[in-house]
Amino acid sequence: MLDSDLCWQAVCNRDGEYDGRFVFAVRSTGIYCRPSCPARRPLRSNVSFHATVTAAEQAGFRPCRRCSPQAASPAEHLDALVAAACRLLDSTDKPPTLEQLAARIGLSASHLARAFKARTGLTPKAWADAQRRARLEAQLAQADSVLDAALAAGYSGTRALYERTDALSPAQRRKRAAGETLRYTIAACPLGKVLLAASAQGVCALLLGDSDEALEAELQQRFAAAQRLRDDADLSEWLAQVIAQIEEPARAAQLPLDIRGSVFQQQVWRALRHIPAGQTRNYAELATQLGSHPRAVARACASNPLGLLIPCHRVVASNGNLSGYRWGIERKAALLAHERQAGE
Repeated sequence: MLDSDLCWQAVCNRDGEYDGRFVFAVRSTGIYCRPSCPARRPLRSNVSFHATVTAAEQAGFRPCRRCSPQAASPAEHLDALVAAACRLLDSTDKPPTLEQLAARIGLSASHLARAFKARTGLTPKAWADAQRRARLEAQLAQADSVLDAALAAGYSGTRALYERTDALSPAQRRKRAAGETLRYTIAACPLGKVLLAASAQGVCALLLGDSDEALEAELQQRFAAAQRLRDDADLSEWLAQVIAQIEEPARAAQLPLDIRGSVFQQQVWRALRHIPAGQTRNYAELATQLGSHPRAVARACASNPLGLLIPCHRVVASNGNLSGYRWGIERKAALLAHERQAGE
């Protein structure tokens, strides 16, 4: 059921966020439009709202030629162009300049830069750099040296690699945390099984799953070359704090954390830790807070290695749906329900 007051406000504001959610029809002209239509605003008394273009056409209205409500919206069109730009950047070792990319896409360089940043949280150059870093990560584990991996990924040398501020050096990443010793423990909890792993700096992983084997496999995937030692005795107190937080959300675990991620990921994770138990934020709200884009925030949430301690389960879609969760929607729903119940 459409809220007519909310719909009218969207029409008055020409709010493109509502494109695709409804169309409005004007009795005096017999046409229907998308909310963002730039045409002159009609009289409220002549306007009706319809959930779909089909409903509007069944009511006898025809589509506006100016805003083409039956076609892709301008925002959707830009989404498609940015997606095409991403594919072009991903498919070449030597990315095109912004001007070259814009010419291929069919936009001006400034328009492409704004649209790209709004939808990915990155500039085209930063996106290309991220893809090159991803190729580097894939090469590091199997290359004979860091230099070989860098050249294969498209770098001209290794200098740029050591100018980055990652928690691990390129040499460490090449061997997937080789030289580090991680201790870990696994126990049953109200959400199935939980694995806590710690480095010398603090807790570096808190994983949820259904079996010891699955959790150990995920830990191995994240820290493939680290020495992993099971240590139930020494980590029991930390694990007890985690399980207590699950059972009583007000008793938040106070543990030293070894948080490993990019600068942006750590900004997102820091924001997550400020969401009170029992409350939620949506991706758009966090993106506005951080000056980024919802998709970039969602990717950072999905990369979170510290479930519960960095509460990515408190982030939901703009429509209130639970959306994705690395350890399963059912666990996310259970965590939120328990936190809300505990706060009542």
